[in-house]
Amino acid sequence: MWAEAVKVGLEQHAKGDLKAIQYGTAGFRTDAKLLDHVMYRMGILAVLRSKLKQAAIGVMITASHNQEKDNGVKLVDPKGEMLEQSWEALATKLANAKDDELDIVLDEIAQSQGIDHALPSSVFVGRDTRESSPRLAQAILDGIKAVEGAVIDAGIVSTPQLHYLVVCQNTHGQYGEASAKGYYSKISQAFKAFRGSNPVNGRYSPKLMFDGANGVGAQKMKEFLTFLGDSIQMEIVNDGTQPGDVLNGDCGADFVKVQQTSPKGLEKTRGERCVSVDGDADRVMYFYNDKESGQFAMLDGDRIATLVAEFLKELLDQAKVSLNMGIVQTAYANGSSTNYITQKLNVPVACVPTGVKHLHHKAQDFDIGVYFEANGHGTIVFSDAAQAKIRDTAASSNSIQAQKLAHLVDVINQTVGDAISDMLLVESILHAKGWSIEDWRKAYQDLPNRQMKVRVADRNVISTTDAERQVVTPKGLQDEIDALVKKFPQGRSFVRPSGTEDVVRVYSESDTQDNADQLAYEVGLKVHALAGGVGEPTPKPK
Repeated sequence: MWAEAVKVGLEQHAKGDLKAIQYGTAGFRTDAKLLDHVMYRMGILAVLRSKLKQAAIGVMITASHNQEKDNGVKLVDPKGEMLEQSWEALATKLANAKDDELDIVLDEIAQSQGIDHALPSSVFVGRDTRESSPRLAQAILDGIKAVEGAVIDAGIVSTPQLHYLVVCQNTHGQYGEASAKGYYSKISQAFKAFRGSNPVNGRYSPKLMFDGANGVGAQKMKEFLTFLGDSIQMEIVNDGTQPGDVLNGDCGADFVKVQQTSPKGLEKTRGERCVSVDGDADRVMYFYNDKESGQFAMLDGDRIATLVAEFLKELLDQAKVSLNMGIVQTAYANGSSTNYITQKLNVPVACVPTGVKHLHHKAQDFDIGVYFEANGHGTIVFSDAAQAKIRDTAASSNSIQAQKLAHLVDVINQTVGDAISDMLLVESILHAKGWSIEDWRKAYQDLPNRQMKVRVADRNVISTTDAERQVVTPKGLQDEIDALVKKFPQGRSFVRPSGTEDVVRVYSESDTQDNADQLAYEVGLKVHALAGGVGEPTPKPK
């Protein structure tokens, strides 16, 4: 039944002989010039998914922290989660189908999933600020319309905003109003109610420097500020409005995390609390340059997770609300943060493979699940029972702590990692504690660490186990890593294949920055030698 419906669209959105592409941890992501046919097909797939689930589905066009020339697409399931894993294979199959076999593959998907074509569908479509996004959004819309799906075009939004819209629509407004205004209003009202009328407390100041990565985050932060009023004072840099501004160009959360330095425009700051978001505003990174020495100091996703968990634990105890809380991390979590959580906070920690879908799923095992990747992507998930208990306690008692806890739940965008919501959560906690950013950093000392990439011919030659902490193939690589780690005090290192490109990611930590850098370099050489490295090995650290 698909032949005629998709034929017209195929004339505009043909695949031709383009190489195969795979739906990975972040959906499809590659050079924007290669994505037109993929977008058209994902528009169709989103309609099928919506018919099957009888709920709204989201389609987000973004390549997050990738360079400007790239773009990508990912589907959002009804509860705001990433696309179900079994459907990732269907997405890959559909994207790579030959043009003259597209109707056959679509029929196979519909029949295998038992999809009733007569049922209605609803698809939210959002996009970031990349130059290629409007064109690719049109391909998505063409796909949806080819199979007579219903479209809600959200226009330019951050990735977490699209997740929020999908959840609001599917809960019929119970989670919030399914609009940008509803998103801003809910979070800002809760933020202002939590902190009260005085924006200053102790060593906390409401002044903040914001790096928008020249992307959608800067645009949405400006809109957000009109709702926040004088509760926060912010200067925005890298807002994408100046000649020569490049998305993620020497700025943004990923740049700050990987390069461990201030982004463009904030290099000369001294003592100011600074925050960077990434290209689609789902990652956040705090940092500052010391007032006296100018030395750079970073507070990443590990730091955010420990700050949040410690504060929630205090509030729960003070409000006399008994709930089970856990923290979910990946192998990238700094060893010092894991020790702090387990030994001082006495909160259980679960380690899962990299990727928000793994963290989000595991976090749902707890009444309150706190999950953050070290890269600054994460959120807090409250079970329905936990939310009801918190709200009932706040309503039935005079406990200020219980009321604050209820407000804090509404500051958090539980649907997915949200850089701006997470930032406001951190600001709420620092304000409540009366802390400066230096006070926050004193909680524990991070082990120095280094991340690097090794380009390989085929990333699939690397396979891992134990939440990506141990290499299975190629044979012998893990033995080499183990031997190197033993040479360095407090050494730890692991490697994993990228989910989006033919590179292997290396992470190392040790007692000093020089040792962490050297360990990463030596592990990188072994990866290059044993896993089919391409080009010259990574240069030796200076």
